[in-house]
Amino acid sequence: MGEGSGRRGSARTAPPRWSPLRRPHDPPPAWTRALADGDDAGLFGPGSAVWAVNGALPTLVAGIRALLLQTLHPGAMAGVHDHSRYRDDPLGRLDGTVRWVATTTFGDRRAAAAACASVSRLHERVTGTYVDALGAVRPYAANDEDLLRWVHDAFTQAFIGAHERWGGPIPGGPDAYVREWAEVGRLMGVREPPTTLAGLRAELDGFLADARPDERVAAAVRFLRRPGLPGVVGAIYPILFGGAVASLEARERALLGLRRPWWPAVTLTRAVLAIGVRRFGRMSPSEQNARARLARLAGESEPASRT
Repeated sequence: MGEGSGRRGSARTAPPRWSPLRRPHDPPPAWTRALADGDDAGLFGPGSAVWAVNGALPTLVAGIRALLLQTLHPGAMAGVHDHSRYRDDPLGRLDGTVRWVATTTFGDRRAAAAACASVSRLHERVTGTYVDALGAVRPYAANDEDLLRWVHDAFTQAFIGAHERWGGPIPGGPDAYVREWAEVGRLMGVREPPTTLAGLRAELDGFLADARPDERVAAAVRFLRRPGLPGVVGAIYPILFGGAVASLEARERALLGLRRPWWPAVTLTRAVLAIGVRRFGRMSPSEQNARARLARLAGESEPASRT
């Protein structure tokens, strides 16, 4: 995914970025406030499956689940291993991913397209080789449609899976989410992404048949298990990680070398997310700003509607 932007400087002068360490009264990042700008309603909107899923707190678990799944493609894992600096600045990488998700979900169409184009530009230099399941050396490039499709599919499945366990109803059900989120897949360069849950699962099964876990996958899983987050978030992260692992399919856990936690990970994750809702509210700053944009656009069009 993309990385957050912002001017360079000391920690005191740098603009705020998204972080799970954010307190309720901390100012949101500038890109969050920018979602109030724009000239149209965006790709989705209130009442959409994407707003319901991507705007809910289970995305905290979904993000971990998506990262775990994405390591199972040898080309994607090679790109992360060879080019990513996620160990050096995990919160910075998280800010970039959250920014991309929020902008494509809640921004106007121009902002969504720009966010995807920015990620594609970052991907241009991510190239190399990897060894496939049959032992053959193959080239990879992050903008190859095969890798883009895998990342899109893993993301989609992860977010649906987390929301079905810990979120509310999805307008139109999981099929609606897959169909709507396919629009972002197309912006990222995926031709004909799956538009039904059954189609999504069939594609994922095909990808997993070529999964070849190795030491790079094991190293990524070790980091995701203990990313070294500070403070309260560092204390509750193991619960969210356990919930993400518990929500995976047994086959996926086996490929990752993980076992379902012996403790009630799903229940404890639900409790942590409930505390988060009480602390931060049910509506994210991104959605609040998107709704402000929609209200502004409705007000601007009102005089014309009276003529």
